[in-house]
Amino acid sequence: MKTIKRLFRKLFGWIPAGVICLVVFVVLFGYLGSKMGTANMLNTIMNTAHDLLLNTVFYLMAICVITGAIGKIFVEFGVVNMLEKILRPLMKPLFNLPGVASLGAVLTFLSDNPAIISLAQDKRFSSYFKKYQFISLTNFGTAFGMGLLVIVFMVGQGYYVEPFVGLFGACVGCLISTRLMQHFVVKTYPRFKDEDVIEPEKEEEKEDLHFKKPLFQRILDSLLDGGRTGVDVGLAIIPGVLIISTLVMLFTFGPDKAAGEFTGGAYQGVELLPWVGAKLNFVFEWLFGFTDPHLIAFPITALGAVGAALGLVPNFAAEGWIDGNAIAVFTAIGMCWSGYLSTHTAMLDAIGYRRLTSKAILAHTIGGFAAGIVAHWVYVLVSMLMA
Repeated sequence: MKTIKRLFRKLFGWIPAGVICLVVFVVLFGYLGSKMGTANMLNTIMNTAHDLLLNTVFYLMAICVITGAIGKIFVEFGVVNMLEKILRPLMKPLFNLPGVASLGAVLTFLSDNPAIISLAQDKRFSSYFKKYQFISLTNFGTAFGMGLLVIVFMVGQGYYVEPFVGLFGACVGCLISTRLMQHFVVKTYPRFKDEDVIEPEKEEEKEDLHFKKPLFQRILDSLLDGGRTGVDVGLAIIPGVLIISTLVMLFTFGPDKAAGEFTGGAYQGVELLPWVGAKLNFVFEWLFGFTDPHLIAFPITALGAVGAALGLVPNFAAEGWIDGNAIAVFTAIGMCWSGYLSTHTAMLDAIGYRRLTSKAILAHTIGGFAAGIVAHWVYVLVSMLMA
């Protein structure tokens, strides 16, 4: 990796970044414009973004509000603590993490990746970890990010067993990603294996006046606070859905079917990704069981934003490209990756280990592929048993 970076700097390091940016921009949109026509390209971009905002983003935001309220109720009335105690015995043998890490899994599953960082910045929480374990929390927490949203969304599409097959695949991907990251950290910094993150501190006993509130007030506050958090998450996914999904769809779909040409309508494009997928379809078919080359757009989009990837699903379903296996694989990859390329750098920077970002991304890339492969073959097994 370092050799490639040095070679790249020698070949292109003398070129100003602005020039490279301009060349990429001209080549990208020049290609689209030459195929679609400039006016049609611009109209398609605007119409696709507008339709995604109205019919996908607001739907996802509604799910975020509901799941946010449910998550807050679970926290308020001890369901999260109960789940943490149930999952705690699995942490050390499976993930080589302290039992308290299970709380991070539950919280990220109910919300999003950064929840693990908010938790990690708590001194009492981080005092349980060795440094190499603490750093691997970025991979561990990311694998469950927005898990509840992904599962509820897939169930809303009419699939009930497949999302839970995907959940199992995501857990396997998380195990591989977390363990790999720990291996990379110890190999690079052997001393981190024995160094504590922070010395444990005595927890001061404080009277919690919060629980003296009336029951109805606690329920109402939890629902409203959780719903407000859901709105924040819903707003946060708008750029990813509109920008990334629109760009991916430009390279996924073809001209208008009725007219047989480009009209500037929503969800039209140059079908570049399906062309690439067709060339590599034997790989994706064996690994993930994909029956249509268009489906590779979902994992590519999930690299940057799982909300944007979910935005592709209704259109894939309308085209008849999706089956139960695809839903299982989409759930596994969507949960495990959950936009890690756009969050890993910020997450590691927040805990002070940005220099290990490349290793975290490599480990999580492998984990995501493993999640999809496991989900596919488990789905095949479940289908055989249910036949």
